[in-house]
Amino acid sequence: MCGIVGFVGTSTRDGSGTPGAGAPEGCAVVLDGLRRLEYRGYDSAGIAVLDADGGLAVRKRAGKLANLVGLLEAEALPPSTTAIGHTRWATHGGPTDANAHPHVDAAGRLAVIHNGIVENFAALKAELVADGVPFTSETDTEVVAHLLAAAHERTKDLTEAMLEVCRRLEGAFTLLAVHADQPGTIVGARRNSPLVVGLGEGANYLGSDVAAFIAHTREAMELGQDQVVTITADDVAVRGFDGEPTTGRRFHVDWDAAAAEKGGFPSFMAKEIHDQPQAVADTLLGRTDATGRLVLDEMKLDESVLRSIDKIVVVACGTAAYAGQVAKYAVEHWCRIPCEVELAHEFRYRDPVVDQNTLVVAISQSGETMDTIMAVRHAREQGARVLAICNTNGSTIPRESDAALYTHAGPEIAVASTKAFLAQITACYLLGLYLAQLRGNKFADEVGDVLAQLHEMPAKVQEVLDRLEEVRALARSMADTRSVLFLGRHVGFPVAMEGALKLKELAYIHAEGFAAGELKHGPIALVEEGQPVFVVVPSPRGRDSLHAKIVSNIQEIRARGARTIAIAEDGDEAVEPYADTVLRVPQSSTLLSPLLSVVPLQVFACELATAKGLDVDQPRNLAKSVTVE
Repeated sequence: MCGIVGFVGTSTRDGSGTPGAGAPEGCAVVLDGLRRLEYRGYDSAGIAVLDADGGLAVRKRAGKLANLVGLLEAEALPPSTTAIGHTRWATHGGPTDANAHPHVDAAGRLAVIHNGIVENFAALKAELVADGVPFTSETDTEVVAHLLAAAHERTKDLTEAMLEVCRRLEGAFTLLAVHADQPGTIVGARRNSPLVVGLGEGANYLGSDVAAFIAHTREAMELGQDQVVTITADDVAVRGFDGEPTTGRRFHVDWDAAAAEKGGFPSFMAKEIHDQPQAVADTLLGRTDATGRLVLDEMKLDESVLRSIDKIVVVACGTAAYAGQVAKYAVEHWCRIPCEVELAHEFRYRDPVVDQNTLVVAISQSGETMDTIMAVRHAREQGARVLAICNTNGSTIPRESDAALYTHAGPEIAVASTKAFLAQITACYLLGLYLAQLRGNKFADEVGDVLAQLHEMPAKVQEVLDRLEEVRALARSMADTRSVLFLGRHVGFPVAMEGALKLKELAYIHAEGFAAGELKHGPIALVEEGQPVFVVVPSPRGRDSLHAKIVSNIQEIRARGARTIAIAEDGDEAVEPYADTVLRVPQSSTLLSPLLSVVPLQVFACELATAKGLDVDQPRNLAKSVTVE
């Protein structure tokens, strides 16, 4: 979850993102990268540089990146062309100056930064303490610093030292290290944790995400599992943990630095909500051939394998799991294949029944969600085929899956997911339609009709966005609310759960999403005078009985004093007598409606949290990519 940046160049001219006049390029480039990665961790931040005289200098501070910038203004780092930086999401040890990264060895010659958890750190630390090595922090990372220093003393080479140490470490980690004896060199390593190389002219970069260096280069290289990379200004060398030379896969990043900026919006989340029509459109782009037939060339699963699938299991966490819940309704309706949705962190612990005829669909925005990675590995061990739905090219989950279906939402910076959610649902629809087409469950014209409806959705999402001032006003008026309930039926049920999750994440208030039919089985006891309840109303043009039942639910809760807020499509007048507020969305088919009905709930949560003065981009205790179990 931590943000990691590394830079080696050939010049000390000023770069972008300078903390003040005269900032050296190494420091400036790394600071710029840390700003773009601050969403990954913000308990503390730090930078280490190697200066021209072979000295190592470190600055670090607990708290947000601004605290580090203030320190750098007071205590400037020396000019440098070699620098590493880190924003931390605390695991071992609290968010203090001492626990902030980088960590240095006892001699002050080596610095290391780390994302992940070293699971055997206690045993390794005991060895070092027995040898008289002093410790200054509570972190597992400091163990790595001392081990690297000892290995470097023996090998006189930082790459060899990293290889030696990595063979001893257990758990998930990305490491970057510099040593005063090797100026102009950074050595990185990855196991079960993200690390990407940025390839420049007279400069090379390392980052836990391509956003770290996107302002400087769009050429990148993904590293495989259990690999060590050594970068200088002019060279990149990769070796496996076994010491054998290897290489990574190069790719071009198709979005630019501006895509990772707020673009005039008050928050990244507000911008990303605004980006949703484009995210849906881009995810649909290029998915049909000249005849209009749906094609998913990137799937890379043989058609005979897909025809033999007799069960689908979606594994995901948080918002991605709710995207999977929406997908379940569509896939089962279109394909007539049983579809289960599992929380990834529970999947492998319940001894799931999967085999070679099971398709496991792993959904993750980052592709680095550790719980989902472990579910993918377990599924493959059981013989299942795995398809990744992911927003990040070159990340771990697509690499370890049999096939990948990429969403094209662009970088999502805010911790609470919005545009990635809509893109994931869209990708799931494409998967369901593709399987239905392949297996003959639907005729070509039927698939074409649904695809045509899907292509209308970006404009409809934009229409929702254009008429949301009523939602914003409602949110501001409810800034002191302590509890909000959400109800839905059919595909509206996961939308209700997602609406509740957004409010919990952003506003820190009690919020629960229920299947509306469950009300009378217990949750209706929560309803009292003035209790706000959002109700996601299905189209009356779909299943009449479904619509009638949820109107009955609205009557039930209003009779008990609830303040009812209905999200209903244009033309649905049946809800008017029973709802205190009706928020309108354009008409759509029932299965596609979540792309529209969730948007007012996202905006409501964002606006209410903003009215409370909270940071909607970086909610407390959360990080964007959960890369530890």
